[in-house]
Amino acid sequence: MKINTKYKVLLLIGTVGLTSCDKGFLDRDPLDQLSTAGSLSSTNEVRLYVNQFYQSLPGHPTTTGGNGIAFDDAKTDNMIFTAVDNRLNGQLTLSNATALSEYTQIRGINFFLRQIAQNKNRDAAVNKYIGEAYFFRAWFYFELVKKYGDVTWVNSLLSADDESTFLKRDSRLVVVDSILSDLNKASALLDLQNNNSSMRVHKDVALAFKSRVALYEGTWQRYHKAKNTAFYSSDVTEDKIVSYLTVARNAAKEVMDGNRWRIYGTQNPNNDYRQLFNTINLSGNPEVLLFRRYNAAENIGHGVSKYLSTGGGDIGVTQSLVSDYLTNDGRPLIGNEKYLLQANYGKELETVNRDPRLAQTVAQPGAPLRPDAVAASFPPINQSGFNRSTTGYPLYKYVEYNNLAAASDDGMSAAPVIYFRYAEVLLNYAEAAAELGDSEASIIEALQPLRTRVNMPAVNFNREYNTEAGYPFAALNKIVQAVRRERRIEMVAEGQRLQDIFRWAAADVLIANKRPLGMLFIGSNVANENSSTGFYKDNQLYFDTAPAGKSINFYLSGVKSDAYRYMDPYKNVLPLGYGFKINRDYLLPIQQRMLELTNGKWVQNPNW
Repeated sequence: MKINTKYKVLLLIGTVGLTSCDKGFLDRDPLDQLSTAGSLSSTNEVRLYVNQFYQSLPGHPTTTGGNGIAFDDAKTDNMIFTAVDNRLNGQLTLSNATALSEYTQIRGINFFLRQIAQNKNRDAAVNKYIGEAYFFRAWFYFELVKKYGDVTWVNSLLSADDESTFLKRDSRLVVVDSILSDLNKASALLDLQNNNSSMRVHKDVALAFKSRVALYEGTWQRYHKAKNTAFYSSDVTEDKIVSYLTVARNAAKEVMDGNRWRIYGTQNPNNDYRQLFNTINLSGNPEVLLFRRYNAAENIGHGVSKYLSTGGGDIGVTQSLVSDYLTNDGRPLIGNEKYLLQANYGKELETVNRDPRLAQTVAQPGAPLRPDAVAASFPPINQSGFNRSTTGYPLYKYVEYNNLAAASDDGMSAAPVIYFRYAEVLLNYAEAAAELGDSEASIIEALQPLRTRVNMPAVNFNREYNTEAGYPFAALNKIVQAVRRERRIEMVAEGQRLQDIFRWAAADVLIANKRPLGMLFIGSNVANENSSTGFYKDNQLYFDTAPAGKSINFYLSGVKSDAYRYMDPYKNVLPLGYGFKINRDYLLPIQQRMLELTNGKWVQNPNW
């Protein structure tokens, strides 16, 4: 991944402590001396040392199918690639277990904090960099908790010669409490800023992250315990769950009450939302707390626009997500009304019919994709490679349609990564408040700016309540259901959907034994498209039975006699739906090497 020059490490101080040499379980080689080239005695040395941790923040993918924020939702119910995700399909094995590389970063931070503590003459300006170090230690530990659950909390340098340092796994409750403690320290030390121009962590970023962590753990424990999975902490109490949710709500409220941030808008409801995600420089944007800026001119870019600007990208938004957007007057789109809109491709995406965020997330016919092209009247479902849309709903959110170089060349995209924005703060507050049973009015007020930006009606929990048979959250409390839907719609392709599904213990209703569908085909005008090249002719797609000597390359839901049949991309490879193992796949496996190094103090995650 190419990294913003602001985050390049210009001076490698104490890098011996950051080199992973597979010496032990937690990479615990002793660090007894600082490099003579840099003793962390000056503010500049301290700043340069901390810079290296910014490099570990995730970026956008450089290739189609690659790891990165923009395409991360293809590992969820929101989007899919042509290839089935192994984790969703329950196909990971112990051989897929990877090293806990976050401990290398954590050790570097522990080294830094120890050395700084020994420097009694440090400049007061160093304090904010100490705050950044606490933030990043919290970041790396949260990554570990999300992947593995219980892990070992280490906040000091340990000697590899001391067998007592082969520590057992701490309860995730202990680790999360320690993460929140680090974020309290960070927020106390960091500067208070009212803009993001420094492109560094500041007080409100720490508070926003605190809200994210506490909401994650509070809901993880609540819903996994309610479903009696193997993944909640056996000693967790309702009071502890409530305490996490309260921390989440209050941390978000502290940011809200500061009045330093607001939802971005120029009173253009049909473009303002999307503008956030393809504006190259977000410095000064009132909604964005922390972001990564790319600069293709300095060979620091990614590949997102190149792939998405074909209208394909070998990726597609799912029918499930498209259907979750409300109508433009704030109702669930269900029943015959849904089929009537889907009968003419593109109608269900139009802002006159739906929440305007939909047309700013999925490319509708005629939407500009690049200076010399717009989205076709019918999506490129009959193409191959990255020119193909897997579902008929092309992802549009990050397309830099005014930049031909970004659309043409690898590494020339410059759409930023947003790590924290005010919209998430409002959503965290609303969800925590809903889980705590706070007043409906306070939740509606928190969500109102998101609705105002796109000229949608105010939240009305009764009007929006979706009880249609088959809707995954039909049995949820109406307030929690509405908040979850608002979060899904607002945060598409921002790297949080999978963890939302996991913390809600919702893989049973959203993933396991389910197959993602695409656009309506039979029952819509798409099936009747018959251009001079035979664009969608049946004898090219073979979507029921292949002619002799041919193979099927296109699948539809249901059977031939059905009046409505949707694209069903995984019908052949997943006849029973995703093979996600509810009793196993919420957490990743631990390497056997690690189990052996700890002499049994670490145990394998459930059912691996």
